[in-house]
Amino acid sequence: MNINKSIYLSAALALALASCSTQKSKLPNLSTLKPIENADHLPTRKSKLSEEDLKRWSHLDIINDTIPGMSVDRAYAEIIKDKVGNKVIVAVIDSGIEIDHEDLKPQIYNKNTSKAKKKKNKNNIYKDDIHGWNFLGKSNDENLEMTRIVKKGDDGSMKYKRAKGELDLKIAELEPLKERIELLEASNAILVKHLGKDVYTKEDLETIVETAPEDVTKAKKLMGNIFASGRTLTFIDDMKDYYKGQMDANLNVNFDGRAVVGDNPYDINDVNYGDNDVMGDRDHAKHGTHVAGIIAQSRNNGLGGDGVASEVTEIMSLRAVPNGDEYDKDIALAIRYAADNGAKVINGSFGKYFSQNNKWVQDAIKYAASKDVLIVVAAGNDALDLNPLTGDVDRYPNDRNLNASKEFADNFLVVGALNPTFGEGMIANFSNFGKKDVDVFAPGVKIYATTPYGKYEYLQGTSMASPNVAGVAALIRSYYPNLTANQVKQIIMDSGVTVNQEVIVSGNKDDKREFEKISTSGKFVNAYNALILADKVSRGK
Repeated sequence: MNINKSIYLSAALALALASCSTQKSKLPNLSTLKPIENADHLPTRKSKLSEEDLKRWSHLDIINDTIPGMSVDRAYAEIIKDKVGNKVIVAVIDSGIEIDHEDLKPQIYNKNTSKAKKKKNKNNIYKDDIHGWNFLGKSNDENLEMTRIVKKGDDGSMKYKRAKGELDLKIAELEPLKERIELLEASNAILVKHLGKDVYTKEDLETIVETAPEDVTKAKKLMGNIFASGRTLTFIDDMKDYYKGQMDANLNVNFDGRAVVGDNPYDINDVNYGDNDVMGDRDHAKHGTHVAGIIAQSRNNGLGGDGVASEVTEIMSLRAVPNGDEYDKDIALAIRYAADNGAKVINGSFGKYFSQNNKWVQDAIKYAASKDVLIVVAAGNDALDLNPLTGDVDRYPNDRNLNASKEFADNFLVVGALNPTFGEGMIANFSNFGKKDVDVFAPGVKIYATTPYGKYEYLQGTSMASPNVAGVAALIRSYYPNLTANQVKQIIMDSGVTVNQEVIVSGNKDDKREFEKISTSGKFVNAYNALILADKVSRGK
């Protein structure tokens, strides 16, 4: 969408009339700074990133470091420096957040002491909602949406037929996984007995000679492949947990994960449910804690990684995403809660391909737009073209009805994922893409951030790309509070770095597309550029 210049001028006037206390938050005139326009002239990086750089590669600079980072460090060094920004509440709708994590605790939103502008909500029904709200109560595991549709019974609809077909296919596809897990467990048991160790290493395997019994040498080869891929023995347990979660909960029509919540998830007016435990089960808060860390883990404190916008954000935790598909009702109410309680940015690192009550979520997105809230969401991890020539792919939440040409809201930004490699391999092999339904790309592979029990891990997904962009949005909204949600969205899209070359998509080396044609903007996000453009827009130029 084009940003109307008259809006710029009125915004600039509002800025000029701001109080003295707000003036200290203003950045200097950035008109002398030159944005990064493209990086096509750069050579492919030959050297390997150091561990220190890998932990914060998304903050590095495409020009100086020759990787598609967001130039966050450069933005701090050359633009933000020691300037004081306005606090911005960023709502993280996710699995729960470890709010007592040492690297997150200073940035956790507290309704009673929030430095951000408070929003009075006279109709608040959420008792003692200090840090946000838990819409899942004691629930952790859930069905996928297609499972819920099938368990309701055949109503003759195409939705039911598609859900039943995909559910049957998913269950069938898991059978080989079960066989592989059993093979790995058997091989592991053989090696444990032969080596006399419950836990062994790659080096231990190398001590096994070729003349060892055949079952031992076969086990060595199989488990050696696990180590060679960079994994450890915990990979077996991870596979078992995934298989069990799918078969016992996600795909099981006889499983009811919602019973412990006590509400009717298909009644949008049944709102008296949940509690104020915004972390929930600590073991299930990994995803949300990692997402929050990408945005707000403390910078330059010698711990873990650095957040994109830790100095200016307050993280509001809205627990609404289970191990399975989220309910439309929970997402809709979480968005409304965020909008009613002062959030200016919402991060949604979730999504699904079936929806029974999508209108509730769409109405909530529109409501957030009316409250000037920007929503940043993940594009999805299924290596799909969401806008193929044969018709668009259903993916929820969205801001455009299927096959419609026009978006129904202007505050919704969808993010695909990048690798820490510039060139044809820069798109993450799992990332969805689409000319109409993915707006921008950002770092989403090997992202180092907070996890439960005070730890840190590398995780990957468009789930990690989205909060990187939400952090950039928070920076803009902090230092240029006169800009609207739509203006911030457009600034992020328009200020990105262009790439005039083909890239590999869908995880298929033979599927190459022009980078500019796999998203609406044709760019990847750059914080340095975004602040320069935000300064220009806020001044009405």
